[in-house]
Amino acid sequence: MLYQLYETQRAMMAPFAEFASASSKLYSHPLSPFAHVPMSQRFSAGFDLLHRLAKEYEKPAFGITAATVGKVEVAVQEQVALEKPFCRLLRFKRFTDNPQALDQMKSQPTVLVVAPLSGHHSTLLRDTVKSLLHDHKVFITDWTDARMVPVDKGPFHLDDYVAYVQEFIRHIGPNVHVISVCQPTVPVLAAVSLLASAGEFTPRTLTMMGGPIDARKSPTAVNNLAMNKSHSWFETNVIFRVPQNYPGAGRRVYPGFLQHSGFVAMNPDRHVSSHYDYFRDLIRGDDDNAESHRQFYDEYNAVLDMPAEYYLDTIKTVFQDFALVNGTWQVHGTLVRPQDITTSALLTIEGELDDISGAGQTQAAHGLCKGVPADRRFHLDVQGAGHYGIFSGRRWREKVYPEVRSFIAGHDEVAAAKPRAKALSLVGRRGRG
Repeated sequence: MLYQLYETQRAMMAPFAEFASASSKLYSHPLSPFAHVPMSQRFSAGFDLLHRLAKEYEKPAFGITAATVGKVEVAVQEQVALEKPFCRLLRFKRFTDNPQALDQMKSQPTVLVVAPLSGHHSTLLRDTVKSLLHDHKVFITDWTDARMVPVDKGPFHLDDYVAYVQEFIRHIGPNVHVISVCQPTVPVLAAVSLLASAGEFTPRTLTMMGGPIDARKSPTAVNNLAMNKSHSWFETNVIFRVPQNYPGAGRRVYPGFLQHSGFVAMNPDRHVSSHYDYFRDLIRGDDDNAESHRQFYDEYNAVLDMPAEYYLDTIKTVFQDFALVNGTWQVHGTLVRPQDITTSALLTIEGELDDISGAGQTQAAHGLCKGVPADRRFHLDVQGAGHYGIFSGRRWREKVYPEVRSFIAGHDEVAAAKPRAKALSLVGRRGRG
């Protein structure tokens, strides 16, 4: 019933959002007589803010059409490399006729970015992908909004997520380097562990960023909610069926609007202040700051529904049973054994101010991956960075990405001619896990 009420509210607000948008333009367009009345800028700014508060936010596009390789700008085309009912494997294919750039691109490592399935779309990692494209061939998981998946496609469990990651790794091949951001650190570690246990190839490197490998360490508000409520409470109170106006009508999901409400409730003062600053920027005519606000909230407010089975499995496995760190997790009947990973290098990254995955939660992967030699395991603490700062924004570009790039280059056979000590100098100084 809650989902239906939300859809009714959304439908009722749509005309008001359009009215607010039109009114904002009426008070700002230079040819409109209303643009010249007293306080017209304030009226326009107020209606613009009202429009953004009331509108529906659709999944944004990646919008990546070019990248710089060396000093050459190359074209980028988004391609679907593999398509599954609940996910598409995307490749950002680079094209150029510059011989120098072509030679450079051929020798660059291949990276699979496993995006979170935790409420936001994979486009949240746009900045991550943009940076990686300078020096890597890039793939990313693009998870499908569960409300768009027909019921006849069947359920989607956490075990299926692990199987998807394995299939994507096999599809790309043994030269792949895997980066997992937040939620997928757990299923990615499981997927690679199972590959190692089965005697299959594993990725050359694993980079794990801000994820709940061991949610018992420095628990955050997100962790506490999952730990303090029973599994049946979640199933009863946050799982709903998709309404009839979507292709996935009848599917049980954890709705994106509930996840979004939780995100906002964690820092309400920050969001109120941000919207007030946006209102003032519009009045002052500060287009750059206003556009930055729009870009952030266009992404932040665009959410997706998660399959109920996957969401409930994650709550139980990761936040209640701690099955990975306790050594009790079985995926499709096979025990997950991270200690079987021996050939992949490991880098864990945490933000000093991360309020979603607490300090030590990601670094715990080192204690599980005992088969990886100590000289192939590294950890990075990013001072001053919150959760999003470790994969997006200035700190990602200036502090984190150079470390990730050096780590991957230092463990890629193509880059073997480069002295490993030099390639890993930045990472090594941060300390080993």
